[in-house]
Amino acid sequence: MSLVLVVDDDSALQRTIRINLRARDHEVLAVASGRSALAAFLQRHPDLVILDLGLPDMDGLSVLRALRRRSEVPIIVLSARQAADDKVEALDEGADDYVTKPFSMGELMARVRRALRRSERGGDVPPNLAGDDLALDFAEHVAARAGEVIHLTPIEWRLLTELARADGAVVPHEELLRAVWGPGYEQESHYLRVFASQIRHKIEADPAQPRHLVNEPGFGYRLLP
Repeated sequence: MSLVLVVDDDSALQRTIRINLRARDHEVLAVASGRSALAAFLQRHPDLVILDLGLPDMDGLSVLRALRRRSEVPIIVLSARQAADDKVEALDEGADDYVTKPFSMGELMARVRRALRRSERGGDVPPNLAGDDLALDFAEHVAARAGEVIHLTPIEWRLLTELARADGAVVPHEELLRAVWGPGYEQESHYLRVFASQIRHKIEADPAQPRHLVNEPGFGYRLLP
């Protein structure tokens, strides 16, 4: 049984989510504000957080950042914001998934199952990648370029981890999108372009001529030491 923290000030939606989670044998802790969410998280250490961005006392992204500073717990964001930039910002801040309102409860429960499976698979990490100018430690989430430590966000680590598991082989765009962002994101190729560009500016000596994160046009990406 997993403990799920539900953070949403819409009492009707909160109740519906709680009923559906309990029907699937999850324990549920439900709160309606950002401060209550942070307090509950520190007290109970849930296995998964479902976080609405529209909270009455704090910006949901601030809550997301605070949770991510404390833990790698899976976080599914709920939001009425549909713009691609909003999704990218939430994912870049460390959300594991982004569900746009209105949504079906079946879809949300599928995202919950996927997030928990991925969390349970957390020990399945690829070998460290090391080259003349780049070192990536996937177990400890430590990265360095030319001897200088660089910061990678959780979503950037997830993308690089999926590529590293392929051991230099090309990973198709659709497979990457599904693995990193989940079912239903296979056509959101702009996510890959945005995050690949961000990663290259961190790990490449010359982002315009990448040596490590290589795009195979029309097909996918590969990660090289």
